[in-house]
Amino acid sequence: MLELKREPEVIFWVFVFPLLLAFGLGIAFRNKPANSTSIAVVAGPGATNTLAMLQSSASHSQFQVTVLDRDAALHGFRFGKFDLVIEPREDGSYTFDYDPARPESVLSRAETDSALQTAAGRKDPVVTTSQASSEPGSRYIDFLIPGLLGMNLMNSGMWGIGFALVEMRQRKLLKRFVATPMRRTDFLFALASSRLVLMVIEVGLLLGFGVLVFHMPVAGSILSVIFLGTLGAISFGGIGLLTASRAQKIESVSGLINLVMMPMWIFSGVFFSYEHFPAISHPFIRALPLTALNDALRATILEGASLASQSGRLLVLALWGGISFVLALRWFRWT
Repeated sequence: MLELKREPEVIFWVFVFPLLLAFGLGIAFRNKPANSTSIAVVAGPGATNTLAMLQSSASHSQFQVTVLDRDAALHGFRFGKFDLVIEPREDGSYTFDYDPARPESVLSRAETDSALQTAAGRKDPVVTTSQASSEPGSRYIDFLIPGLLGMNLMNSGMWGIGFALVEMRQRKLLKRFVATPMRRTDFLFALASSRLVLMVIEVGLLLGFGVLVFHMPVAGSILSVIFLGTLGAISFGGIGLLTASRAQKIESVSGLINLVMMPMWIFSGVFFSYEHFPAISHPFIRALPLTALNDALRATILEGASLASQSGRLLVLALWGGISFVLALRWFRWT
């Protein structure tokens, strides 16, 4: 705790930054208006008729249409100014230029095609209605807060312990510690478990922020959430010990920590669901500690799941933390 007090910038990254991130993303995705699509129509004999058909459609307000020559339209499309390019043909047909790798371009193509077909007289044989779902518990911010909580526990465990250990090693403090009657196991376990003090504050701040500012529901027990945070903090504390067990310089431990954390940043479902990745990769993704922690937090907070139902994810966290701590104790370099 004294080491933390001497590094006040840590307070910002551990406590303030996650709140700013949650606030920014929550505002960006809260009460988001209907998506508008930017379309370029290639100038020619059919351009005026195409523009009139789009403006007469029921969804005309979401179309932002610009008439340009073909080269200018394609140039704007390549640089992301337009989601779709429509080229009217002399026979009354249309050619769509779109990028299948851009979701907004695929959506623009589907919506524009539907609008043109309806304006041309198509009648849908099945009547459908749409209902927007924006109730607490089903919004993006409700998905995001537990992911940010898990990510923050990982960051504070990895960076907090990794940097502290390497700094002690550089200042020859570890060599002095090992000369005392203190048991090495006690020192390493105390360092890893020190994250528990910060964990209580982190969980309280971020969860309270989500509830007070965005009215995020907490269906599960607060004690269950604290238990998951405790297990997550200990698990990542053990991984942080292992990562920094032999590093001699700050630059070395920085690279190692980034190497360990980057796959979890990408695959563990912090900002979006890992279900978007190929199904063959799901067993490997679920074996990552951050994935297990995020899934358990979301199930507990949003669905009210019991700890017993999370036994598999708890086992993943316990194995990562326990094995990492044992290996760190065995390979740890004190000088």
